[in-house]
Amino acid sequence: MNNELFDFPFYRWEKELSDKPFLKQPFGNLWETYTWNEVGLMARKLANGLKSLGLEKDSHIGLISKNCREWIIADLAISMAGYISVPFFPTLNSKEVGNLLEFGDVKALFVGKLEDWEEIKKGVSSDMPTIAFPHYKDHSKISTGHQWYDFINKFDSQTENFIPNLKDIWTIIFTSGTTGDPKGVVLTYETLYNTKRITENGNPLRVDMKGNNDFISYMPLNHIFERIVIEHTAFRYGGTLSFVESLETFGQNLNDIKPTAFQGVPRIYTKFQEKILMKMPQKKLSKLLKIPIVSWLIKKKLKGALGMSRAKALVTGAAAMPLELLDWYRSIGIYITNGYGMTENCATCTNLNPYQPLGRGSVGQAVPGVELKISDQGEILMKGPFLLSCYYKNEQVTQETLKDGWLHTGDKGRIDNDGFLYITGRIKDMFKTAKGKYIEPGVLEAYFGNVSEFSQTCIVGLNCVQPILLAVPAELAIKNKERTTKKLVNILEKVNNDLVGYKKISKIILVKEDWLPENGMTTPTLKIKRAKIDEKFSENYADWEKNNESVIWE
Repeated sequence: MNNELFDFPFYRWEKELSDKPFLKQPFGNLWETYTWNEVGLMARKLANGLKSLGLEKDSHIGLISKNCREWIIADLAISMAGYISVPFFPTLNSKEVGNLLEFGDVKALFVGKLEDWEEIKKGVSSDMPTIAFPHYKDHSKISTGHQWYDFINKFDSQTENFIPNLKDIWTIIFTSGTTGDPKGVVLTYETLYNTKRITENGNPLRVDMKGNNDFISYMPLNHIFERIVIEHTAFRYGGTLSFVESLETFGQNLNDIKPTAFQGVPRIYTKFQEKILMKMPQKKLSKLLKIPIVSWLIKKKLKGALGMSRAKALVTGAAAMPLELLDWYRSIGIYITNGYGMTENCATCTNLNPYQPLGRGSVGQAVPGVELKISDQGEILMKGPFLLSCYYKNEQVTQETLKDGWLHTGDKGRIDNDGFLYITGRIKDMFKTAKGKYIEPGVLEAYFGNVSEFSQTCIVGLNCVQPILLAVPAELAIKNKERTTKKLVNILEKVNNDLVGYKKISKIILVKEDWLPENGMTTPTLKIKRAKIDEKFSENYADWEKNNESVIWE
């Protein structure tokens, strides 16, 4: 493959679906649509615009914005011009942005739909060429640098269909950093090309190969999961890609679009569950689901209410999905494909077909081309055609992570006799109690996967006598604290009955605030940052341990 060229699928659909809708952006009740031809025209003009900046071949072009149509067009233009994209989370602060721009050798920057550009721009050098997306309501007005339409309309369209070499660098993605500083994952067009095996072998997204697809993009587009599963699946197989205006309009936008495929991190599915149970308590729902005809009607209504009436496939990834949550969705007729991957393997490792009976509780079997094994330390090792080339300017970590062609994932797990992979936690998440015993928090958290009173959970207890469970209560739990407390006391007792002495959980602490990217408790894709949670709550551990109550509201 050394001299082979990347099959750039956008060019095909630009011709075949020329007048068909591609990008749809909501503005209140109004949806604006760009066709495949219009997107191609803008991207081609923008590619020439980028080249006019006098940048060297393979220059790094930054991109910081919430999801919107311009994000896709800018990303396309970067590739069409022969440059390398370096996208960033839109929630970064000025110091983080400044560090990444410098470390990532970024030569120009797209600036888009942001809530606090005034703060972020403090980290952007005054001589950095910037191109600002059009203004979005309730977001920062960006008056500096080149303005989107003015800049694009200065240039003719790039006529050539630039085709990169498979060995060329496609993108550098800085990880969200749950256990340390972000690292720049270098991915080539070859790794991107090889991800088509996800859909062409087994097709968990159930995409239509002729372009009849409707996708929705709302998770950060700079994250590998959204970029592969949504952006590049749309490029590869055609269809319409729609966006969400805001968190407040998410439900309405989803219902307007009714996507044919839906992707979400576990936290999103938990939130959907909470909303359903707020309107229909579990006891009533369970009763109705036992009545054959009523059960069918209830399932159809719930699927419609969630905007999933046309969804042929629902997938989850980026964080651990509780088995009990998958089972709950199955009970209402919604089958979710559980997958496992990371930036370092282009989000491609395993997936679990939800319609087959084997592998319950696993993240599935290796996709074609992937080899898996477990090290003597219990770490999951993975080999396949989807791996990073290296970490940008970090040879030491590259050598620690890639050994003899095997990716050392940092995750702990086991593989059963049928090849199903079960993840038990992160190696770096383990901590030692005051008794000198090691605790794997993910294993203990799994015992609470079916507790609907919890929205988020985190086992802590470094240097404590026993582990402690911190939990964000669901809305339903907060409405009746007394009933919730009684129920949780019973649940804790039952869980502890199954645990050996040093693993028994001493307390359940119900915290006041959700754990969000905004307060630093999670990554932008809502994975919990255990170190940050420890940092925030550790000063309370001793007092909580002394408290006689087993369930405590913060």
